[in-house]
Amino acid sequence: MTRLHSIAFAAAALALAPAFTSAQTFPAKTITFVVPFAAGTATDQIARAVANGVTFETKQAVVIDNKAGASGFIASQQVAKAAPDGYTVLITTNTTHAANEHLFKKLPYDPVKDFAPIAALGKGGQIMVVNPAFPAKTVAEFVALAKKDPGKYTFGSGSSSSRMAGELLQQMAAIKLLHVPYKSNTLAVTDLLGTQIDMMITDAATGLPQVKAGKLRALGVSGAQRSPLAPEVPTLAEAGVKGYEIGYWFAAYAPAGTPPAVVSRLNELLVKAARSEAAKKAFYEPTGTEVFTTTSQELAKFQTGESQKWGRIVKAAGIEAE
Repeated sequence: MTRLHSIAFAAAALALAPAFTSAQTFPAKTITFVVPFAAGTATDQIARAVANGVTFETKQAVVIDNKAGASGFIASQQVAKAAPDGYTVLITTNTTHAANEHLFKKLPYDPVKDFAPIAALGKGGQIMVVNPAFPAKTVAEFVALAKKDPGKYTFGSGSSSSRMAGELLQQMAAIKLLHVPYKSNTLAVTDLLGTQIDMMITDAATGLPQVKAGKLRALGVSGAQRSPLAPEVPTLAEAGVKGYEIGYWFAAYAPAGTPPAVVSRLNELLVKAARSEAAKKAFYEPTGTEVFTTTSQELAKFQTGESQKWGRIVKAAGIEAE
């Protein structure tokens, strides 16, 4: 019996050896970070900041692969179908992993079953901006104009976070706007600069530089607190939309089936990179994003709660799944 136990133990050890070996030597080659939004967006910026930290720690290159469009479907599918070896990682937001399942009747990926959560990377608020030529200089003035002419004014969005911020504003301010969808927030900002749309609520990383340059006017921020980067801009709640608060978050996911030891190693690398001084200076501080990191298990639990919250917002806003 002892000999049989020894043989069984040896066989089990041999079976597990490849996983242990791969985890110990990981990464041994280039890692690809797939981003569901265009270059220049906040998600792209955080992916690059974290990638630099991973490269510094491991001496392995990290390639950024921007797969913008289709509300993150393209990027999410690519990672879901990738080899579960840790070398393809989705750097994404609540758009793909909390909001989409409530906005679309059928997703080409399962935000839970198709992925192995790695770590949360950050969270932050958004900023409501208009073209300086737009007649409203405050949130109250914008709401008054929208109430006077329901459906006349437009708001753009290039992510679910941006869209839901606009939908929530309509709901809580009792106004009606026309939604104009874009593949990314940067494209929406371009049209806002050209006055093709009237307003958008976008991530600070995308909108604030345009405000600082005088090309857009900030009316309010979506978080519970004012942004340290623009303390003169009131929160939407302060500006008259009482109770208004909405934000976004970033996280990393690997394909389902990725060995736990590899996921653990990725968590270690990404969390260290996100907390580094280099990342803080390159992304977090300039964009007003909070460093928010978790374990793999904590991200899974956080995602569940966020999905439920976004589901409630979608339902309250009366949005029918497409």
